[in-house]
Amino acid sequence: MTIPHVIVVGSGIAGLTAALHAVASGCRVTLVSKDVLDHANTRFAQGGIAGVMFGDDRVADHIHDTVVAGAGLCDPEAVRVLAEEGPARIRELIALGVAFDRSADGEFVKGLEAAHSYPRILHAGGDATGTAIERALVARLRASDVRVIEHAFLVDLVLTGRRATGVDLLIGGRTRELLPADAVVLATGGAGQLYAHTTNPSVATGDGIAAAVRAGAAVADLEFVQFHPTVLPGGNAAGAFLVSEAVRGEGATLIDDSGRRFAFDAHPDGELAPRDVVARAIAEQMARQDGRPVRLDATGLRPTPAETAAFLGRRFPTIGAAVRDRGLDWAREPIPVTPAAHYLMGGVVTDLHGRTSLPGLYAVGEVARTGVHGANRLASNSLLEGAVFGARAGDVIAADAAGAAWPVVAPTPTPAPGGATRPIAVLRAPFSRPALQDLMWRDAGLVRDAAGLAHAASVLDAWRAPARPPHTVTDHEDENLRLLAARVVAAAQARRGSVGAHFRSDDRVDGPAARSHRKVPA
Repeated sequence: MTIPHVIVVGSGIAGLTAALHAVASGCRVTLVSKDVLDHANTRFAQGGIAGVMFGDDRVADHIHDTVVAGAGLCDPEAVRVLAEEGPARIRELIALGVAFDRSADGEFVKGLEAAHSYPRILHAGGDATGTAIERALVARLRASDVRVIEHAFLVDLVLTGRRATGVDLLIGGRTRELLPADAVVLATGGAGQLYAHTTNPSVATGDGIAAAVRAGAAVADLEFVQFHPTVLPGGNAAGAFLVSEAVRGEGATLIDDSGRRFAFDAHPDGELAPRDVVARAIAEQMARQDGRPVRLDATGLRPTPAETAAFLGRRFPTIGAAVRDRGLDWAREPIPVTPAAHYLMGGVVTDLHGRTSLPGLYAVGEVARTGVHGANRLASNSLLEGAVFGARAGDVIAADAAGAAWPVVAPTPTPAPGGATRPIAVLRAPFSRPALQDLMWRDAGLVRDAAGLAHAASVLDAWRAPARPPHTVTDHEDENLRLLAARVVAAAQARRGSVGAHFRSDDRVDGPAARSHRKVPA
């Protein structure tokens, strides 16, 4: 029997898990990493991983919280799989050596985050959960038979007819190589670099989604971009730094210039409302105070400043270091925070095992649209999704390659966008990545309207043809960002009603028309 060769593109929790499960199920696996093996978005995850690991929590409650946060657009079966299989995947991580934090009596420390009805978040190293998970998975991978290719950029998928049969790589920024495979797993993460302010690392340029679109795979829900509410200010070059939801879960509050808590104006859960609600509340408050950041106040988490400093240092050492690097003392003064682009809920449409509409192609993690997150992701469900659906994809690839029928995910057309337009005469700036990021932040960001989206579409259309064919990694990244920006804008134009992370200031419709999925043919 021929051993199927699987190429996994991406080295975060989803890709590493898929690779390990695929090799365990009898596949020959090559894992391709855009950077060094352990440089993925997973490494930057602070808050933790959600799972029903405690006797007084219930799977039904985790499902409920996920669906409510997703604003009615979650796939119920995908959410059920996530919540039911999540604990097994967490136990698998523990077996691999992930040391989730425990109390003095040896019990796991349970964290509470926004929109969770129960403290079910496990964390490691205080606020270094992603680093701990990445380290354990990388160590296990290096001890396995998986071949690793680092510094390899995915240029495109290789197709034979309508089947994915390999990848086109640019290795080390110089060498092009076509690598054949029986199956390809995209685990390339999201596209935070679409925006001027993002929590994502520089590698998050949407390469996998763009390659899937060019290959003809169905994508959906690209209008749903999550903006994390609390980020230490700074653009891409200045190093914007995420301040975990867990800080608010521990009791930190959001205050305006006068020291007033304002989050309860937007939602009865205040600072622990769903992310889309809190992010918009912060943006609206910033507008009221001439663009100045709001403040996150952690000074009262313990009775004295000294006790607060000790607690923050123990619970949030990574965030604390970033705060100190900016000359701030968050045990004694509130710190400035603003929203920033954080997570893409949409992506390549998959079934419950990561299969896409293109035979031979799988997608797992943030690159995929499994239906788990709906219109707005519940905090700490992203690491869980990567582990659960990465494992599910890895487990079925060998059987699929042996000839099992491929269940096609059929795309349906997106309605043609409409709305107001702005004169094309305003389009004078040449393309640059910062110009694209500023455009997306302004016209297709946290708050959108028809005029802004039409303006963005016009500019992106003018930028569509590159000055020269892509040659370097940066050239290819820019092409991917241009392509995805146009797709995000088109999806946002098509959805005229506000729902979840997609907020239209010109049309706040929140009914059945707003709560439908749109799969986009390539």
